Amino acid sequence: MIELVVLDIANTTVDEHNAVYRALEEAVVAAGGSPTADDVQRWMGAHKREAIEGMVTESTGERPSEPAVDAAFADFHRRLDAAYAERPPVPLPGVPDALAKLRAEGIKVALNTGFDRTVIDTLLPTLGWDDSVLDAVVCVDDVAAGRPAPYMIFRAMERTGVTDVGAVLAAGDTVLDLRAGTNAGVAMVVGVLTGELTAAGLGTERHTHLVPSVADLPSLLGVGAHVE
Repeated sequence: MIELVVLDIANTTVDEHNAVYRALEEAVVAAGGSPTADDVQRWMGAHKREAIEGMVTESTGERPSEPAVDAAFADFHRRLDAAYAERPPVPLPGVPDALAKLRAEGIKVALNTGFDRTVIDTLLPTLGWDDSVLDAVVCVDDVAAGRPAPYMIFRAMERTGVTDVGAVLAAGDTVLDLRAGTNAGVAMVVGVLTGELTAAGLGTERHTHLVPSVADLPSLLGVGAHVE
Protein backbone atom coordinates (compact mmCIF):
# COMPACT_ATOMS: atom_id res chain seq x y z
CA MET A 1 0.00 0.00 0.00
CA ILE A 2 1.46 3.33 -1.05
CA GLU A 3 1.15 5.95 1.70
CA LEU A 4 3.15 8.78 0.12
CA VAL A 5 3.67 10.01 -3.43
CA VAL A 6 6.67 12.31 -3.93
CA LEU A 7 6.58 14.28 -7.18
CA ASP A 8 8.94 16.58 -9.01
CA ILE A 9 7.59 19.99 -10.02
CA ALA A 10 8.81 21.38 -13.38
CA ASN A 11 7.53 19.28 -16.30
CA THR A 12 6.19 16.62 -13.89
CA THR A 13 3.33 18.38 -12.14
CA VAL A 14 3.70 21.89 -13.55
CA ASP A 15 3.99 23.20 -17.10
CA GLU A 16 6.39 26.12 -16.79
CA HIS A 17 6.83 26.24 -20.56
CA ASN A 18 10.47 25.08 -20.36
CA ALA A 19 11.45 28.41 -18.80
CA VAL A 20 13.88 26.71 -16.45
CA TYR A 21 15.76 25.14 -19.38
CA ARG A 22 16.15 28.47 -21.11
CA ALA A 23 17.03 30.43 -17.98
CA LEU A 24 19.61 27.85 -16.94
CA GLU A 25 21.26 27.67 -20.35
CA GLU A 26 21.33 31.45 -20.72
CA ALA A 27 22.83 31.91 -17.25
CA VAL A 28 25.54 29.36 -17.97
CA VAL A 29 26.38 30.99 -21.33
CA ALA A 30 26.53 34.41 -19.68
CA ALA A 31 28.93 32.94 -17.12
CA GLY A 32 31.28 31.71 -19.85
CA GLY A 33 29.97 28.20 -20.48
CA SER A 34 28.84 26.64 -23.74
CA PRO A 35 26.36 23.90 -22.82
CA THR A 36 24.60 21.74 -25.37
CA ALA A 37 20.94 20.82 -25.06
CA ASP A 38 22.05 17.39 -23.83
CA ASP A 39 24.19 19.03 -21.15
CA VAL A 40 21.24 21.04 -19.86
CA GLN A 41 19.00 17.97 -19.87
CA ARG A 42 21.60 15.93 -18.00
CA TRP A 43 21.63 18.48 -15.20
CA MET A 44 17.85 18.81 -14.97
CA GLY A 45 16.58 17.89 -11.52
CA ALA A 46 19.78 18.96 -9.78
CA HIS A 47 20.25 22.03 -7.61
CA LYS A 48 20.40 24.84 -10.14
CA ARG A 49 23.45 26.41 -8.50
CA GLU A 50 25.24 23.08 -8.73
CA ALA A 51 24.11 22.72 -12.35
CA ILE A 52 25.52 26.13 -13.26
CA GLU A 53 28.85 25.38 -11.62
CA GLY A 54 29.00 21.95 -13.23
CA MET A 55 28.24 23.12 -16.77
CA VAL A 56 30.67 26.03 -16.62
CA THR A 57 33.36 23.67 -15.35
CA GLU A 58 32.63 21.14 -18.08
CA SER A 59 32.74 23.82 -20.77
CA THR A 60 35.88 25.65 -19.67
CA GLY A 61 37.86 22.95 -17.90
CA GLU A 62 38.15 25.22 -14.86
CA ARG A 63 35.92 25.44 -11.82
CA PRO A 64 34.51 28.97 -11.48
CA SER A 65 35.05 30.93 -8.29
CA GLU A 66 32.33 30.96 -5.66
CA PRO A 67 31.51 34.65 -6.32
CA ALA A 68 31.19 33.88 -10.03
CA VAL A 69 28.80 31.01 -9.32
CA ASP A 70 26.81 33.21 -6.93
CA ALA A 71 26.51 35.87 -9.65
CA ALA A 72 25.44 33.32 -12.25
CA PHE A 73 22.88 31.81 -9.87
CA ALA A 74 21.43 35.27 -9.21
CA ASP A 75 21.31 35.82 -12.98
CA PHE A 76 19.41 32.53 -13.36
CA HIS A 77 16.87 33.74 -10.79
CA ARG A 78 16.36 37.01 -12.64
CA ARG A 79 15.86 35.25 -15.96
CA LEU A 80 13.43 32.72 -14.49
CA ASP A 81 11.43 35.39 -12.65
CA ALA A 82 11.10 37.36 -15.89
CA ALA A 83 9.99 34.28 -17.81
CA TYR A 84 7.40 33.35 -15.17
CA ALA A 85 6.08 36.92 -15.12
CA GLU A 86 5.69 36.91 -18.90
CA ARG A 87 4.11 33.46 -19.06
CA PRO A 88 3.01 32.09 -15.68
CA PRO A 89 3.34 28.36 -14.99
CA VAL A 90 0.18 26.25 -14.90
CA PRO A 91 -0.60 22.72 -13.65
CA LEU A 92 -0.15 20.03 -16.26
CA PRO A 93 -3.44 18.63 -17.59
CA GLY A 94 -5.15 16.26 -15.17
CA VAL A 95 -2.66 16.79 -12.37
CA PRO A 96 -4.87 18.71 -9.88
CA ASP A 97 -7.56 16.03 -10.26
CA ALA A 98 -4.98 13.27 -9.76
CA LEU A 99 -3.62 14.88 -6.61
CA ALA A 100 -7.14 15.23 -5.23
CA LYS A 101 -7.90 11.57 -5.97
CA LEU A 102 -4.74 10.40 -4.23
CA ARG A 103 -5.38 12.49 -1.13
CA ALA A 104 -9.04 11.44 -1.01
CA GLU A 105 -7.77 7.86 -0.66
CA GLY A 106 -5.52 8.85 2.26
CA ILE A 107 -2.33 8.91 0.18
CA LYS A 108 -0.14 11.87 1.10
CA VAL A 109 1.27 14.02 -1.69
CA ALA A 110 4.59 15.85 -1.48
CA LEU A 111 6.48 17.87 -4.03
CA ASN A 112 10.26 17.93 -4.22
CA THR A 113 12.33 20.10 -6.50
CA GLY A 114 15.74 21.21 -7.67
CA PHE A 115 14.48 24.78 -7.19
CA ASP A 116 15.42 26.65 -4.04
CA ARG A 117 12.78 27.99 -1.67
CA THR A 118 12.87 31.50 -3.16
CA VAL A 119 11.52 30.20 -6.48
CA ILE A 120 8.91 27.95 -4.89
CA ASP A 121 7.53 30.65 -2.60
CA THR A 122 6.63 32.56 -5.76
CA LEU A 123 5.61 29.62 -7.92
CA LEU A 124 3.13 27.80 -5.67
CA PRO A 125 0.90 30.83 -4.96
CA THR A 126 0.72 31.40 -8.71
CA LEU A 127 -0.73 27.91 -9.03
CA GLY A 128 -3.00 28.32 -6.01
CA TRP A 129 -1.39 25.28 -4.39
CA ASP A 130 -1.28 25.26 -0.59
CA ASP A 131 -1.85 22.73 2.20
CA SER A 132 -5.34 22.11 0.85
CA VAL A 133 -3.66 20.55 -2.22
CA LEU A 134 -0.32 19.28 -0.88
CA ASP A 135 0.93 17.64 2.31
CA ALA A 136 4.55 18.82 2.01
CA VAL A 137 6.94 20.69 -0.28
CA VAL A 138 10.67 20.01 -0.08
CA CYS A 139 13.17 22.29 -1.82
CA VAL A 140 16.77 21.53 -2.63
CA ASP A 141 18.02 24.04 -0.06
CA ASP A 142 16.13 22.16 2.67
CA VAL A 143 18.62 19.28 2.52
CA ALA A 144 22.37 18.65 2.49
CA ALA A 145 22.48 17.62 -1.19
CA GLY A 146 20.09 17.58 -4.11
CA ARG A 147 19.36 14.80 -6.58
CA PRO A 148 20.54 12.14 -7.20
CA ALA A 149 20.93 12.06 -3.41
CA PRO A 150 17.76 10.67 -1.80
CA TYR A 151 17.54 13.31 0.91
CA MET A 152 14.57 15.28 -0.44
CA ILE A 153 12.51 12.09 -0.54
CA PHE A 154 13.54 11.28 3.02
CA ARG A 155 12.66 14.81 4.14
CA ALA A 156 9.23 14.44 2.50
CA MET A 157 8.76 11.22 4.47
CA GLU A 158 9.79 13.00 7.66
CA ARG A 159 7.37 15.86 7.09
CA THR A 160 4.45 13.56 6.31
CA GLY A 161 5.15 11.00 9.03
CA VAL A 162 5.78 8.11 6.66
CA THR A 163 8.54 5.82 7.95
CA ASP A 164 8.62 2.93 5.46
CA VAL A 165 10.30 3.45 2.06
CA GLY A 166 8.28 0.43 0.95
CA ALA A 167 5.19 2.65 1.15
CA VAL A 168 6.57 5.44 -1.03
CA LEU A 169 6.25 6.22 -4.75
CA ALA A 170 8.65 8.77 -6.27
CA ALA A 171 8.00 10.18 -9.73
CA GLY A 172 9.65 12.64 -12.09
CA ASP A 173 10.51 13.42 -15.69
CA THR A 174 14.32 13.41 -15.49
CA VAL A 175 17.08 10.86 -15.05
CA LEU A 176 18.08 12.45 -11.75
CA ASP A 177 14.51 12.13 -10.45
CA LEU A 178 14.65 8.39 -11.08
CA ARG A 179 18.11 8.03 -9.59
CA ALA A 180 17.01 9.79 -6.43
CA GLY A 181 14.06 7.41 -6.11
CA THR A 182 16.30 4.40 -6.64
CA ASN A 183 18.84 5.71 -4.14
CA ALA A 184 16.05 6.20 -1.61
CA GLY A 185 14.99 2.57 -2.04
CA VAL A 186 11.32 3.45 -2.50
CA ALA A 187 8.80 0.87 -3.63
CA MET A 188 7.90 2.57 -6.91
CA VAL A 189 10.19 4.70 -9.07
CA VAL A 190 8.02 6.16 -11.80
CA GLY A 191 9.17 8.05 -14.86
CA VAL A 192 6.64 10.44 -16.37
CA LEU A 193 6.79 11.48 -20.01
CA THR A 194 5.61 15.09 -19.79
CA GLY A 195 9.19 16.38 -19.87
CA GLU A 196 11.80 16.52 -22.60
CA LEU A 197 12.76 12.84 -22.51
CA THR A 198 11.01 10.17 -24.52
CA ALA A 199 10.15 6.73 -23.18
CA ALA A 200 13.30 5.44 -24.88
CA GLY A 201 15.47 8.10 -23.27
CA LEU A 202 14.02 7.98 -19.77
CA GLY A 203 13.49 4.25 -19.88
CA THR A 204 17.21 3.54 -19.96
CA GLU A 205 17.39 4.69 -16.33
CA ARG A 206 16.39 2.23 -13.62
CA HIS A 207 12.68 2.48 -12.81
CA THR A 208 9.64 0.40 -11.91
CA HIS A 209 7.12 2.12 -14.19
CA LEU A 210 6.81 4.66 -17.00
CA VAL A 211 3.54 6.56 -17.40
CA PRO A 212 2.42 9.29 -19.79
CA SER A 213 1.61 11.72 -16.98
CA VAL A 214 1.11 12.19 -13.24
CA ALA A 215 -2.56 12.18 -14.21
CA ASP A 216 -2.15 8.41 -14.67
CA LEU A 217 -0.95 7.71 -11.12
CA PRO A 218 -4.40 7.08 -9.58
CA SER A 219 -5.06 4.42 -12.22
CA LEU A 220 -1.59 2.95 -11.68
CA LEU A 221 -2.34 2.66 -7.96
CA GLY A 222 -5.92 1.52 -8.50
CA VAL A 223 -7.46 4.39 -6.56
CA GLY A 224 -9.80 7.31 -7.07
CA ALA A 225 -12.29 5.80 -9.48
CA HIS A 226 -15.19 7.04 -7.36
CA VAL A 227 -13.85 10.57 -6.88
CA GLU A 228 -15.48 13.19 -9.10
